[in-house]
Amino acid sequence: MTIVDMNDTRFAGRAIGAQSRSVLPPSMVERMTLILDAFDGRAARLSLEEISFCTQLPRSTVHRILDQLIRLDWVNHSSVGYGLGARALGLGGGDGGRSQIREAAAPILHELHMQTGMVVHLSVLDGPESVCLDKVGGRFASALPSRVGGRVSAHATAGGKAMLAWLDPEHVDTLFGPTLPRFTDHTITDRAVLHLELNRIRQRKGLTFCLGESVSGIACVASAIRGYEGPAGGIALCGEMRTAQLERVAPLVVDAAREVTRTLFPELGAPRRARKALSMKAN
Repeated sequence: MTIVDMNDTRFAGRAIGAQSRSVLPPSMVERMTLILDAFDGRAARLSLEEISFCTQLPRSTVHRILDQLIRLDWVNHSSVGYGLGARALGLGGGDGGRSQIREAAAPILHELHMQTGMVVHLSVLDGPESVCLDKVGGRFASALPSRVGGRVSAHATAGGKAMLAWLDPEHVDTLFGPTLPRFTDHTITDRAVLHLELNRIRQRKGLTFCLGESVSGIACVASAIRGYEGPAGGIALCGEMRTAQLERVAPLVVDAAREVTRTLFPELGAPRRARKALSMKAN
């Protein structure tokens, strides 16, 4: 059980305001608003006790309302506590947090391109599709049909597969039908084969390769940016299949994805022992 520090500066102002109320808000809407207002940032994670303290609502009331907010996607819950869900983030940021991901990744993408000379893609998962948020590259970039804002079926790209590998197989099944669209002769078109590929990616700790599956002659290596509830994005390096040395640059892609993860979600980037302590505190 979490013991909330009454002197914790994160909660002091909110708690004083909450304590000034003589009676609890009578309506469900007001109580829901109090709970959502307890989160002071897009990446904030709070325990049940912390939310109860901030709102001065009974713990049982907070728990009941949180359950409803989770079902409606206003709030999510993980081992490190409660956070704002996709619906709340969509209203607040207008883009479901994509601008925040792009901002955090921008300098890292540039550095990755300078280190390798290859084209770098930043993508996010939107249903069964991979959406390109950013593209960094030299002259070769114009030879690739990808563009910022463009969409392609996630099963056919390195970044897409990197993100899909962080989902449960049952979740993947809800995204795709039994047959998958073909883009080249190398595209995976069978869902069972896709599951085998995603399992291999998991065994490689998320490292993903793609050889001409989306565009003929193009090879890519990718790794996912992790979020509290699954993949937050994917970073991929792409080059010509005949010259790309994917094994050599793969560690750089993994490091880049980890760095963006640490920027957006510090708890996930903490050492294992520290992460365990944070998880215990949140619960």
